Amino acid sequence: MVKRYSYFILLLLVKQAAFCQSIDKIINAQEVERIERTLASDEMRGRKIFTPDIDRAADFIAAEFKKAGIQPVKDNSYLQEFAMVRTAPVSASGTMNGKTLADKDIAVISSQSALSVNQASGYKQVRIQAKDTLPVTIGRLQRTDGDYLLMVDTAHRPLFERIKRGGRSQFASKGNIVMVLSNQEAGEYAIEFKQTVATMPLKNVVGILPGKSKKEEYVIFSGHYDHLGVGSANTAGDSIYNGANDDAAGVTAVIMLANYFAKQKNNERTLIFAAFTAEESGGFGSSYFSQQFNPDQVMAMFNIEMIGTESKWGTNSAFITGYEKTDMGKILEKNLKGTGFTFYPDPYPSQQLFYRSDNATLARLGVPAHTISTSKMDSEKYYHTQEDEIETLDMKNMAAIIKAIAISSTSIVAGKDTPTRVTSESLKR
Repeated sequence: MVKRYSYFILLLLVKQAAFCQSIDKIINAQEVERIERTLASDEMRGRKIFTPDIDRAADFIAAEFKKAGIQPVKDNSYLQEFAMVRTAPVSASGTMNGKTLADKDIAVISSQSALSVNQASGYKQVRIQAKDTLPVTIGRLQRTDGDYLLMVDTAHRPLFERIKRGGRSQFASKGNIVMVLSNQEAGEYAIEFKQTVATMPLKNVVGILPGKSKKEEYVIFSGHYDHLGVGSANTAGDSIYNGANDDAAGVTAVIMLANYFAKQKNNERTLIFAAFTAEESGGFGSSYFSQQFNPDQVMAMFNIEMIGTESKWGTNSAFITGYEKTDMGKILEKNLKGTGFTFYPDPYPSQQLFYRSDNATLARLGVPAHTISTSKMDSEKYYHTQEDEIETLDMKNMAAIIKAIAISSTSIVAGKDTPTRVTSESLKR
């Protein structure tokens, strides 16, 4: 019995050693540096949206996805293209139930420069109660491309006024949402609205690794590839915001994870690898991406942001934003047992990091979506500066973090573990 027990222990150790050698061949400091050095190079000129520079970055990421052997998101392209429109209100007027509507109580989410609608226009009426979440409802309606008259409870006045002010970017869509701030039901109504509209093209880079037994269940690995571009020169004469840590580091991880899982060929759930655009401008890339999926089918999201420097605990460690909102962190800890790597809860709760990265949109829809980071947000001296360059990063530690993400996600990717959902109550905390 003792000999048999010793044999199984030896076999386990041999398998573990073989696994470590396999993952080290795919995820290592040399490969990290190769990808990172390209994305954060001066040739990319800071990857600012609406420039040829970010297009070069998108092409590089798409080529890496193709080389990894994952499938394009649509037809033969890894580019998830969409348009933003920047709108500014010009005028609004109308009547409802025989009474004149005030301009301040009318708002429109539309790609059109002018709208004239009434009860015969075929708009479906939807009421937003005080208890409802306005952004979630708007997102759900936008995904349908339908036309809606949205009656918004006056409890939502602050957010309604922010939407009303315009001067904001939103997705170009076929549908229109006319919003009226009122606690009444709409009977007869007539509303006219005019705004200026400027259209701006954007693109995410997305690849897919289809699952086996659970194809309709998705696990997402993501990071954003845009940054701040070129600005005024600093004292050293450098005007390029290279964004090596923010967030070429996260995209490097996504590319390497795509390569790793494609070689493993054992994912039961479908894996989606996404490099988002326009995070620095308001998270528009991830917002559009989230509208392409039924959130109930997304089992987990690993968003990766700023993992190029040591965490406050040193090497072989990182933190998870919103750790307490689901049990996903506990699952990752279980899978990492014995590796020497530790995931900690977010040590900077006052920074509200859970709501400041690309995980937030899906998290608000209930998805266990968290950001993994090492950034010391209370003392990150290169954050949003021209000094955020590859020379400030630790390639060996980055490789260790990426390997930890791969290992910790194993049971979720295999469909054996499913994290609990984000609840509306937890979002309030």
